[in-house]
Amino acid sequence: MIIAQGAEALIKKSGSNIIKDRIKKSYRLPILDERLRKQRTKKESKLLEKAISVGIKVPRVINQSQYSLVLEHIYGKKLASSLDNLKNKDPIAAQIGSTIARLHDLNIIHGDLTTSNMILSKNDVYFIDFGLGSESARIEDKATDLHVLKEALEARHFKHASKLWESVLKGYQISKNARQVLKQLEKVEKRGRYKNSY
Repeated sequence: MIIAQGAEALIKKSGSNIIKDRIKKSYRLPILDERLRKQRTKKESKLLEKAISVGIKVPRVINQSQYSLVLEHIYGKKLASSLDNLKNKDPIAAQIGSTIARLHDLNIIHGDLTTSNMILSKNDVYFIDFGLGSESARIEDKATDLHVLKEALEARHFKHASKLWESVLKGYQISKNARQVLKQLEKVEKRGRYKNSY
């Protein structure tokens, strides 16, 4: 059963698993398309396995082929549609922040930090869809990752955005590079404001 169609992949549910198939892109040269799909599938699997090895809540990789991943299905609610109505939204936001900190300390950049890619399952926040993820030790990349989340909160959860963001930052303090990353985040935000003023 198809449950989602993204720009890069088709997401299907099969029993208690999720199958993520990277689809052919007709506008790309076939040889380049194959290489990209293989690389991205391999990379996503590697990031998930690295995160799970230290106990970060992400789906387990059950199987992998050249262009597809079979993943554990995480049962719960997507935070995109449920976060605003939660009584414990601030502790949940702090948990989001601490999970990002742990990913960043492993040099994992999620690449698409939005509440659509977070599932609340029994008070645990699981991060899903590492399709745009990468490995990087750069402070700039970590700051940009956070900036994407801040913008997503402001767009999707605007009534509670500032309080939620405050809690995310509290959770993020556990990162060994928290001070540097948050300092860089200020610069990233200034650049964004500068661009928007034109």
